[in-house]
Amino acid sequence: MSVAETFENLKNNFNSDAAAGVDLVFQFDIEDGENHYLDITDGNCELGKGNHDDPSVTLIMNEETFKGIVSGETDGMQAFMAGQLRAEGDMMLAMKLGELFNIG
Repeated sequence: MSVAETFENLKNNFNSDAAAGVDLVFQFDIEDGENHYLDITDGNCELGKGNHDDPSVTLIMNEETFKGIVSGETDGMQAFMAGQLRAEGDMMLAMKLGELFNIG
């Protein structure tokens, strides 16, 4: 599965109920692939390719780590602790990713 397909899969598992009243942007910098972002605004989720102008949090990882987190094979916190995942911006927002998307 490509990075783009993995992002589509992630978007399809969006939990709109958990995102009511939420307004934030997750930027994904895929070191060995294409960057994407998820723009979440009051229960809606838009997938964009490239870089967002003003992300709430940027998650930096390689393709393998990204796919592992989305599939549920890799625990995001463990990946962070192992240095496979870095975050820039509001770290607490990174923790919300699991609430907003049914990962795994």
